[in-house]
Amino acid sequence: MTPVALLRPALAALCLTLPLLAAAQESTIRKNLAERIPALSQIDEISKTPMPGLFEVRVGTDVLYTDAEGNFLLHGSLLDARNGRNLTEERVNKLLAVDFKTLELKNAITMVRGNGKRKLAVFEDPNCGYCKRFEKDLQKVDNVTVHLFLIPILGEDSVNKSRQIWCAADRAKSWNDWMLRDVAPKGKAICNTEALTANLEFANKHRITGTPTLIFEDGSRVPGAIGAVQLEERLARR
Repeated sequence: MTPVALLRPALAALCLTLPLLAAAQESTIRKNLAERIPALSQIDEISKTPMPGLFEVRVGTDVLYTDAEGNFLLHGSLLDARNGRNLTEERVNKLLAVDFKTLELKNAITMVRGNGKRKLAVFEDPNCGYCKRFEKDLQKVDNVTVHLFLIPILGEDSVNKSRQIWCAADRAKSWNDWMLRDVAPKGKAICNTEALTANLEFANKHRITGTPTLIFEDGSRVPGAIGAVQLEERLARR
């Protein structure tokens, strides 16, 4: 019998044992963290990190780190110093990614510039100062289709303005008049505004808590206003 043949039973046993050891280790971490920190009684996922002895603990889109026994807990960024990568940031970005196909475009104000080949979704509040700054920079970007989702999160006036814009005969004009020219929306906002409710529910589900929030075709997103140059760079990645 060849040496390889002699090793096969041992290798097979090892392949069966490793998953059991991993499951036992995960169980230990879950048990200990739940007992010591009740807020971590519902852990979604535990996985090894590239750093020996360190495990990722995921709760929703929150990422923490612990040792094999759940004795210590870290909240911060795990950096790959050799390759200059922020592994935590990469992981969170992946968790927060939104499938562009899941966006309910019927609930958006769609504006096409140039050939409109590039796609961008933006969640904005009409009273958001950063949104107004972003909208001015957005005017410098061509050949893009912008799907604007109104999410009134900054108070009752935001709700009123969002309804007036949504109920306007020309929604895009009403939005641009307000955001670019400070011409307040008018009208009694008498129309079906269920889209605004749906947008808020979508934002809550995907943890979109600030405006503007940009979502690109590849699912990646940027929280906050970025300039025209940065926006062009992101759109070029599609």
